[in-house]
Amino acid sequence: MNSIRKRLFVILLVATGIIWLSAMGWIQHSTRVEVGHVLDRRLQESARMVASLIRRNGGIAAPDAAMLVDEAPALAGTGPHDYARQLICQVWGFDGQLKSESDGAPSGQLARQEGFSEREADGEVWRVYTHVDREMGVRVMVGDAHSIRERLVHDVAMGLLAPALLILPLLAVLIWLAVRGGLAPLDRLTQALSRRPATDLSPLRQVDTASELRPMIEALNGLFQRVEGLRERERSFTAFAAHELKTPLAGLKTQAQVAAMAPDTATRDRALGQIARGVDRTDRMVRQLLDMTAAENAIDSGAPPQEGARILADVADALVILAQSRGVTLRLETGETQWRTTQAALLAPALRNLLENAILASPKGACVEARLLRDGDTVRFAVLDRGPGIAEADRPHVIERFYRGASSPSGGGSGLGLSIVAAAVRTMGGELRLSPRHNGGERAELILPAAPRTT
Repeated sequence: MNSIRKRLFVILLVATGIIWLSAMGWIQHSTRVEVGHVLDRRLQESARMVASLIRRNGGIAAPDAAMLVDEAPALAGTGPHDYARQLICQVWGFDGQLKSESDGAPSGQLARQEGFSEREADGEVWRVYTHVDREMGVRVMVGDAHSIRERLVHDVAMGLLAPALLILPLLAVLIWLAVRGGLAPLDRLTQALSRRPATDLSPLRQVDTASELRPMIEALNGLFQRVEGLRERERSFTAFAAHELKTPLAGLKTQAQVAAMAPDTATRDRALGQIARGVDRTDRMVRQLLDMTAAENAIDSGAPPQEGARILADVADALVILAQSRGVTLRLETGETQWRTTQAALLAPALRNLLENAILASPKGACVEARLLRDGDTVRFAVLDRGPGIAEADRPHVIERFYRGASSPSGGGSGLGLSIVAAAVRTMGGELRLSPRHNGGERAELILPAAPRTT
C-alpha cells in the first residue's frame, strides 16, 4: 500500500476497531460481574426478608411464606424479557421436612450449606442463597437460574452493542475525513509544486504552513538553492569555455589565412608553427574541460584497483615530451609505497594537471619532483617545482575555474588545472594543499585517505 492516506486510514481504523472490540469485551465482562453482584445481593435480601416475615407471622403455620416471592405481581411492560418469575424459594425445617416452596421450584432440596452455593436440579443450574434462622428452626433458600442470569447479561450487552455497531461506520467516515483534512496541507504543497515552472527555483513560502511540513519545505528550498547555484556555475562555465575556445580558434583562423597568403616559406612556416601551438592549446583546453566534467560528475565505474605508483609513473611518461621541450627534468620518488585505488579515472587527471603546471612554471634546466608517500591512514602525492610560485594575493582564488594569476605559467594556460585537481580530490574525499618552497618554487600535495571512498 503506497498511499500514505490509505495507510493512515487503515492504521487508525484497525487501531480504533481493536480498542472498540476491547471495550466491548470489557463492558461485557464488567456487566456480567456487576449483574452477578446485584442478583446475589437480591437473593440474599429476599431470603432474609422471607425469614423475617415468617418470624413476624409466628411461624410457618402462617400463609405459605413462598407466596412472598411466588405471588408478587409482575411489572407491567416487561416485554419479551419476562424476568418476573426469575426467583424460586424453598423453606426447610431443621427436621429435614419441606415446609413450603414456590411454584416452579425444582424437586429436592436446593442447597445443603449456608450462604451462597450452586446446584443442578431438573437439568438447570441454580444459584442459591441459604439463610438459616436457628430461632425458628428453618432454612430459607432463594435461588435463580443461571440461564436467566446469562440471558440478562446477554440482553444488556446487546443493548450496548447495537448502538456501537451503528456508530462504527460513522466513526470510519469521520476517520477518513480527519485523515483527508490532516493531509490537506500536503495536497496543497503538491499542487503548488506541480504548477511551478521548471525555471522557477525561488523558495517556497512557509506562511501558514503545518509545522510537520516545514522541514520538508526547508529541504526543498535548500535543494532549489543548490540547483540554482549549480545552474549559475554551469552558465558561467559555458560562457568561460566558449570565450576561452573562441580565442585560440580565432588565432587558428588568422594563422591559417596568413599561411595561405604567405609571400615566402619562412612566413608560412611561422604561421604553421603558430597553428600547431594553437591546436595544442585548444586540445589541452578541451581535455581539461572533459576532466573537469568527469571530476564534478564522478560515478563509481567499478574499475579494478590500480597501484598508485603505477598511475603516477604513467602520467609522468605521458609528459616526458612536454618536459623535454621545456628543458625540464622529471624525477619520481615512490620507494616501496604500496597503495591501490579504484579511482584512477580521478587521480590521473589530477596528477597530470599538477605535473603540467609544474613543468610549465619551471625554468629551463630545472627539476620537477613527484613523490608518493604513505603516512598511516593517508597517502600523499607531492609535486615540487622551482618556478615563481603562487603570489599570496592569488592563493585564495587559484582553485577557481578559469582563474589565471599574475604568476600563471606561460604556454596558454586555461586556468582550469588547479580547479580540476580540487574537484577530483574533493570527490575522492581528500585535500589539496599548496605551499611555497624554501628558496623558491611551489609544493602541491594531494592528501588522500588510504582507503579511498567509493564515489
